[in-house]
Amino acid sequence: MKNSLYILLFFVAGVLFGYGQWIPAWLNDTDPSKYALYLLMLLVGISIGADKSSLLLIKSQGLRLLLVPLATIIGTFAGVLLVVGLTGSLSIREGLAVGAGFGYYSLSSIIITQLHSEALGVVALLSNVIREIITLLLAPIMVVTLGRLAPITSAGATSMDTTLPIITASSGKEYAIIALFHGIILTVLVPMLVTLILTI
Repeated sequence: MKNSLYILLFFVAGVLFGYGQWIPAWLNDTDPSKYALYLLMLLVGISIGADKSSLLLIKSQGLRLLLVPLATIIGTFAGVLLVVGLTGSLSIREGLAVGAGFGYYSLSSIIITQLHSEALGVVALLSNVIREIITLLLAPIMVVTLGRLAPITSAGATSMDTTLPIITASSGKEYAIIALFHGIILTVLVPMLVTLILTI
């Protein structure tokens, strides 16, 4: 939980610094979050490369690795159907399109805005950002209550980048490879599934 609180505190500090415009002008002209992500990926890669048990885990799992993204897809769509049924605010097709973003808010919201409407694009953006934030804050609790794969499935497509450090810290370094594989598969599927759902 301590790591999650640190993440939340840094996020709040960032919002305050941005709102108060207490950051150097040159920082606004670049994308510092992109470089921070590159650094995080480098550090996670180093820790995976140094841990031979991670590579052995992939060999031992084989095709069973595909079950993790499959479980994420089925679980996400089941959750979407439940929410749509309870609220009735979206059609099943609209709900499935939003869910098919799997946390990849930047791409899915753009596709949904282009193929459907700006309103649904905003819904996709917010719901997928919230998915990522929930993973960042609750990953340690998920591991204790639901198991080590829970933060990976909760993260969706972001398990390969932004949520990978917290997944590694909470689930263990040996799960970083599974998280990367899971995120890559979902990232590839997002544009196909969102487009398919909205065009059929």
